[in-house]
Amino acid sequence: MDTRDLIEGEAVLDEEEAEESYDEDAGEPMGRSKDGTNGVAMQDSSEEEDDDDDEEAARAVREGFIVDEDEDEEEEERDRRRRREKKRRRAQREEEEEALDEEDLDLIGEANPEFERRVASQSKFKRLKRGREEDRGRAASRGLEEIFSDDEDIDAPYDLDEDDRRGPLRAEPRGLADEFADFIEEDELSDEDERQRQLEEREIARPRDREYGGVAGTEVSGLDEETLETMTRAFGNGEDYEWALQLEEDLEEKEVGEQQLELKDVFEPSQLVERMLTDEDNQIRATDEPERFQIARKPFKHVILTDEQFKEEAKWISGLMLPKKSLHAGLVAPFERAIGKVLEFFVTDEVEVPYVFQHRKDYLIHAAKTTVTPDPFNPDAPQYVVSAEKLLNQNDLWDILEFDLKFRALVDKRNALQRTYDQLKRSSDVQDEVFEDMLPKAVSMEELQDIQDYLYFQYSSQLKDITLMNGATNGTQRRPNTQKTVWERIRNGKIYSLVRAFGITADQFGQNVLREGRRQYTEDPTVLPNEMADTDGLLDPPEYPTGAHVLKAAKIMFAEEIAMNPRMRKALRGTFYINGVVECFRTEKGLKKIDEQHPYYEFKYLRNQDLRQIARRPDMYLRMLKAEEEGLVEVKIRLKDFESFKRKLSDDIESDNFSEVADAWNNERRDVLEMALSKLEKIMTKGVKENMKTECENEVSKACRAEYSKKLDQAPYKPNGMILGTTPRVLAISGGNTESRRDGVCWAWVEEDGRVLENGKFTNLRQDDDAKRSFVELVQRRRPDVIGVAGFTVATHTLVKDIRYIINEEDLRGTEFEDPETGEERTEPLKVVMVNDEVARLYHCSERAVIEHPGLSPLGRYCVALAKYLQNPMKEYAALQKDIVSISFHPNQQLVPHEKILRQLETAMVDMVNLCGVDINEAVSDPYTANLLPYICGLGPRKMSSVLKAINVNGGVVASRDELVGDPEEGKLPVVGPRVWHNCASFLYIEYDPSDTSSDYLDNTRVHPEDYDLGRKMAADALELDEEDVKAEIDEAGPGAIVRKLIKDGAQEKVNDLILEEYAEQLERNFNQRKRATLETIRAELQQPYEELRRTFTLLSPSEIFTMLTGETSETLCEGMIVPVSVRKVLDKKMFVKLDCGIEVEVVSHLHTDADNERPLPFIYSANQTLQARVTTLDRTEFKVTLSLREGDLRRPFRRQLDHMPDEWDDLQEERDRELLQETSKESSRMQRVIKHPLFRPFNAAQAEEYLGSQARGDAVIRPSSKGLDHLVVTWKVSDGVYQHIDVLELDKENEFSVGRALKIGGKDTYSDLDELIANHVKAMAKKVEEMMLHEKYQSGSKADTERWLATYTEANPTRSVYAFCINPKYPGYFYLCFKAGPRAQMGSWPVKVIPHAFKMQQNFYPDMRALCNGFKLVFQNMQSSKRR
Repeated sequence: MDTRDLIEGEAVLDEEEAEESYDEDAGEPMGRSKDGTNGVAMQDSSEEEDDDDDEEAARAVREGFIVDEDEDEEEEERDRRRRREKKRRRAQREEEEEALDEEDLDLIGEANPEFERRVASQSKFKRLKRGREEDRGRAASRGLEEIFSDDEDIDAPYDLDEDDRRGPLRAEPRGLADEFADFIEEDELSDEDERQRQLEEREIARPRDREYGGVAGTEVSGLDEETLETMTRAFGNGEDYEWALQLEEDLEEKEVGEQQLELKDVFEPSQLVERMLTDEDNQIRATDEPERFQIARKPFKHVILTDEQFKEEAKWISGLMLPKKSLHAGLVAPFERAIGKVLEFFVTDEVEVPYVFQHRKDYLIHAAKTTVTPDPFNPDAPQYVVSAEKLLNQNDLWDILEFDLKFRALVDKRNALQRTYDQLKRSSDVQDEVFEDMLPKAVSMEELQDIQDYLYFQYSSQLKDITLMNGATNGTQRRPNTQKTVWERIRNGKIYSLVRAFGITADQFGQNVLREGRRQYTEDPTVLPNEMADTDGLLDPPEYPTGAHVLKAAKIMFAEEIAMNPRMRKALRGTFYINGVVECFRTEKGLKKIDEQHPYYEFKYLRNQDLRQIARRPDMYLRMLKAEEEGLVEVKIRLKDFESFKRKLSDDIESDNFSEVADAWNNERRDVLEMALSKLEKIMTKGVKENMKTECENEVSKACRAEYSKKLDQAPYKPNGMILGTTPRVLAISGGNTESRRDGVCWAWVEEDGRVLENGKFTNLRQDDDAKRSFVELVQRRRPDVIGVAGFTVATHTLVKDIRYIINEEDLRGTEFEDPETGEERTEPLKVVMVNDEVARLYHCSERAVIEHPGLSPLGRYCVALAKYLQNPMKEYAALQKDIVSISFHPNQQLVPHEKILRQLETAMVDMVNLCGVDINEAVSDPYTANLLPYICGLGPRKMSSVLKAINVNGGVVASRDELVGDPEEGKLPVVGPRVWHNCASFLYIEYDPSDTSSDYLDNTRVHPEDYDLGRKMAADALELDEEDVKAEIDEAGPGAIVRKLIKDGAQEKVNDLILEEYAEQLERNFNQRKRATLETIRAELQQPYEELRRTFTLLSPSEIFTMLTGETSETLCEGMIVPVSVRKVLDKKMFVKLDCGIEVEVVSHLHTDADNERPLPFIYSANQTLQARVTTLDRTEFKVTLSLREGDLRRPFRRQLDHMPDEWDDLQEERDRELLQETSKESSRMQRVIKHPLFRPFNAAQAEEYLGSQARGDAVIRPSSKGLDHLVVTWKVSDGVYQHIDVLELDKENEFSVGRALKIGGKDTYSDLDELIANHVKAMAKKVEEMMLHEKYQSGSKADTERWLATYTEANPTRSVYAFCINPKYPGYFYLCFKAGPRAQMGSWPVKVIPHAFKMQQNFYPDMRALCNGFKLVFQNMQSSKRR
């Protein structure tokens, strides 16, 4: 048995999966009928045998292949049952073969014209009882009344008995012997002799002659005995080939018996991929190579780098990384050598980043010795000083690993181009200097793409021929495309001589632009361009009949050659990166939508941003591209001083001659250059935009990684007196969504080992004395180290104050600890901390939380997650796995693909997990700790499962690190291979047991087993033991005896007296190993193994607490902003309002208006009214806000301070747009209306949609209309991202500010007030939308997704027609009814409109979905009938 045996390769079937079969005609699974059959009309015996064997295999899988004492008896019983079934099926098949098939009866009819076939009577189930061939014939003529039938089971005869299923194709001979045959139920008999006796009796009861004679034969066929004898003599009785049938049956039985049920036979491929159980996943588990390396390098397995390419890679990577490093010139060469060494570790040694950073740290540092002047007064002074410069950090190592993959992709493409060129040389004798010169110099994928474009432009015909030859060789030859491109026709025609007459080639021009070698001079012809083009030798009618046509074609050809030249592209691309600027131009849509409050306003008029500035603001550039995608702006990249650049290019292509002919040719050359630059500019800008996008995404994802690293780099919460890293006992409390302190709060008590021992609920802690006493009793009984609090609302801030008040009032103290100054025991008041709840919010309603704590409420599980976060944040983040991308690490991380974010976050977790290490035995027993194993160096999620399985097979405990690679003497299977073990050994530790002589202290440290000898040598030197003493200790107690003695004697501090510099010099001199940093690690680990190196637990800042409880950041809520508020209570002199974030504010009378302060507030405002207010002050610590409702304050719009240089912002365009909007506003001006209705909001359309985005379907807001004071708009949410704006005309208005007494919609529906309109119009439509979306025929995807589903369904079910509904997001309130009447029918769709209380389709109204579906079928049937007429 080896590690391959541990890979899951078998499936466990449940009862439904084991009994389900598949209907090949219908393309869908079919359940079994009541008598045990699969619900098919006829079944061959071999198929039955296959099913039986499959059931037998499935049963074996379900039983887990458990071997017990009765295994032999069960195996014999199964064999007996198989033999009995085999005999029964053989007898049944013989009876079936006695029946005449259709062809036999046809032949008899031809031989006997007077013979008439007996037509079997058909029951009312005749359509269901016909065979497959008849079904196929029927499908073409299926009646329209059955089209789009909702009866999914109409074709499946599930509830028919055996006789009904047989039908005319399985007519059995019924004579006197089997008149009651169907009445007898063939039960499974336990006695073989009894079974055989019954078969013999039935055989005796029937006529012995197996030919179709006697009563039975004549009844079935309608023939007399003489005719049947004639038929028997002609065709035989079927027994001649019985031996062949027997051989075939035995062979099938053998094949089925040998077949092994695999996972892919049971699960869908997507399920296997999700569970990492594919063959590829198993191969990754079995391969002795780090899992992350296998996955990352999978596309480049075939790429083998040569020594020269390896050196080239080191230079290539250092060239990419040096610009971002602040290194002086003397460190450039050491930096390049360090990168080469790291690549050697990655590629040759196959070790991951944590291993290199931990155990090869000396190669990341450049140490230089500087000789010092000898001191005559101090002869023992050192002769030199060592200065160390850190060249590479851990982030750099991840970058090098990423660059290694990019370089392999580069080499792969370069090799492919070289192979293509070699084929060209062999087949067409091509010799291209441009290709041969540029290919080795290409250092980016863009340059290789340029060379590829050039090759396919220059040798298109030859490459087509090569493709045809390759296709013929591979057996995939296609019809040749003999049509030549226009460029080939020109290149092979007369006109190309005019292209050469320009006096310089495209490549020579590119050399001039790149300043490569000597300048290439342009030669002028002796005649004018138009005269040369008009000569008979160049005219090529009918395509180029005149000289003008010839000259134009030559110029276009020359311009295309320049645009395709790799040197020219390289030169222009470099110029764009150096002198390119990014500019943003608003569109007509963006003019109106991007106002000063919009987040896109900061770049609405942005100009002249060079690429270095963009690199400093990568998130802004991504938002610019997002705005461009939404059609709000247009992002352009141009060259600064483009005209000057173009003049320089003209100098490189023009001739220096002075004559009329030279001037004429230079004019033509300038035209060619203009055409070439026009195409090149489009290519370059597109490429630069995409490259900038990629780089900005990388920067944002790295920023997310840095933020994630900060969150991971915090040890468990450290109470006073505890050692850093000790797990605290936590009492977690939360009020959840409670709005006030009167609501109850939940709590959970979590021990240091993670067990939830107690939980409950408190009522009002401030005012309820019983709740207060219960809280005090709980704290005094459990003695928590810390109380953690969090929640979803601002009321949580009040809850913290209440808890701290009780603690101070009751003098509740924390755990005793020793005062470091006095050495006396003391206590401090119990600490209450606000806990970051980003993990708890994801956890408390997850499936994992329900499984782990089924008895707790969601809020109780939320409290558990808060407590565990305090105990170990890293474990909580690791448990999220891929859901980690749901946490916000950067305000614009949603603009980066999740896969890219996830890769960066994984590297941060890998770094931190390997820094802390994992107790492998704890991981085996604790699932939370096991979540860390995939991030251990060398492992991954696939190898983690095999590691845990192997350890459990070995007994569930790992005694030493060496045991991980197997111990044959102890019967231990290898857990990992040698290479993976080399990666992970030092990061998996085993707790040291002083009482166990086999326990090695170094197995509990960060020291790698390869350095154990160094650690033992340092321990021996610290103990001042000579070689004889060391040998004696080792002989007596094993290799770990010296370190064990050091620990036992408590002499760890003696290692500080060792001079490690001498050790390091000796190792480097004798073994060529640089171990200075490793020796420091050994010294630290001998004193404190796996010391906690993370920072102390980070408490949330007031700003972070404010954001957590309100959801507001400094960008969304700050002083000066105008925000909507809801009036809660109105008194005479003050009123209480509430912000959307939940903060309640008291507004005094002098802040609500500019004049008439004496007027009582109830006469102006009412409860539940929505107002606009200006934020005057904001205290994020105390959650206090002051507001002003003065009209003067509200008239001053809030403007963000934009930090731009004068030439970086288009002030003139901004002013023109402002004036344009003011003019537009005057035309559609309206006074700000205030309507006393809880749904009224002073929003525009965009604000209404944004507000409803987080609301439920069917929610609505009432808002002012741009059509004037006699209109309102009701905006309601149809679905996510779909909103309908309903125009409401107000009639019979008392005044221009009041709401009309009659409200009309669409000129049809009239309502008396807003409440009636909302209830009988909006809510009625919302109810119909809900009915539509909950219907079984509704598809949640787009129209294209629905049509794909219909096509797939009809292909799988060719005899069926199908229809489905989906939403129309372009026209809110409308849905599509998509249908397909068979696999070959055209896809169709009809619009369905939602109106109050009904659906409208094809000018018909339907009250509910059932009527709509039936109406569709009827209308469709009528339309089809009318077409046929």
